[in-house]
Amino acid sequence: MNDGSGLSRTGHTFAGWNTQPNGTGTDYAAGSNYTLTGNSILYAKWNPLVDSNTMRVTVGSNTFNVSLASNPTATAFKTLLPMTINMSELNGNEKYYGLPQSLPTNASNPGTIQNGDLMLYGSTTLVLFYKTFSTSYSYTRIGSVDNPSGLQSALGGGSVTVIFELI
Repeated sequence: MNDGSGLSRTGHTFAGWNTQPNGTGTDYAAGSNYTLTGNSILYAKWNPLVDSNTMRVTVGSNTFNVSLASNPTATAFKTLLPMTINMSELNGNEKYYGLPQSLPTNASNPGTIQNGDLMLYGSTTLVLFYKTFSTSYSYTRIGSVDNPSGLQSALGGGSVTVIFELI
């Protein structure tokens, strides 16, 4: 069986093979022996690199790359990924979601929120902003969308399903 040599996926390391595309089947280590029976398919398994500082946000058919901050909050957030969540609307300028656990904080007032800012409010509220505006609130930066053009229309006016994953 192939040991993964020559295979690559940005932001991931090769982790072996599995009999199911979602990784819930039988695992086989890279380079191990496997006797094929009939039309067998093995799927490559990948582990995300926790040191990756780039993330993808997917909303419907729209994808946006996010540059993550180099701080303990972003590092802790990466350990939660991949994550598919339903984000709620607030104030006509942001989507938010209550995380199941607290993340480290170092909140400060940015003065101006930028379209595409990904922030933590308090220690558990993930916020994705889709408009630029002045604020008096304090947040801890997680990252920012590299090119937020189209982010507002992708997020829409109500609750929306958003996928966060390292790339």
